[in-house]
Amino acid sequence: MHHHEHSERLASYADVLAGELPGAWTSTYHPSDHKDDLAELAHRVWDLDLIAESLAEHPLQQAAILTRPDGAQLVLLDRHDERDGFLIAAVAPRDLPDEAYRSVREPNGIALPDDPFQGAEQVAGDLLARYDIALAQVRHNAAANVQPSQPDRVVLTWQSDGSLAAAPVGKTATAVLAANGFVPDQQTGVYRLSGDDTAVQARAVRNTGQQLGDQGIAIALQHPSGRIAPTATPPAAPPASATPRASATRSR
Repeated sequence: MHHHEHSERLASYADVLAGELPGAWTSTYHPSDHKDDLAELAHRVWDLDLIAESLAEHPLQQAAILTRPDGAQLVLLDRHDERDGFLIAAVAPRDLPDEAYRSVREPNGIALPDDPFQGAEQVAGDLLARYDIALAQVRHNAAANVQPSQPDRVVLTWQSDGSLAAAPVGKTATAVLAANGFVPDQQTGVYRLSGDDTAVQARAVRNTGQQLGDQGIAIALQHPSGRIAPTATPPAAPPASATPRASATRSR
């Protein structure tokens, strides 16, 4: 089979699959020249079994992402054996801290037959149910490790991966956080600021503090232990307890 025909086959299968799954799913195809997207996607595959083994031997050359309005995502990828069909796996939510995944069982992926209608039945009856349970658990864990804010004070809580998280109260605080690079999780209402670049993070927090102050809203930095430091400038480096990011598939 020619490469072009093979790509069309995966993309078409994903389109049909998305239309047959319960809920409103959309499909986006990523060809081989989307190298950055494919690399980031491989990092977020939430699997320690069949799909992890396949990716260890065969790096992603193409994939299709199925997305639900609540942010849930599945990835469809090639299988590299003598059988027809594809592999499908859950995708871990972006921007949640590593500790949110601890003690949560991976919703490992499955192999699908060549018929997308049969494949949709398998996904709906197996993978999707396990994925929804795992999603609920990690989102609960993520929200539980964020100290509550008040209408007149936004609390930024350090996470073990060096990011900062906040649960803002009110439209003003929410808008300021979003304008300064905090990314929301639609399910939990938690806003997170990456710690990958500490200089960028520090600048974002300073700007956030100044803009909130102009609106009469204070800002405080807090460690999960409960110790609060009222300030708008974080340390130059993540906390000493920061943990390294996983380098391949999502495993906790």
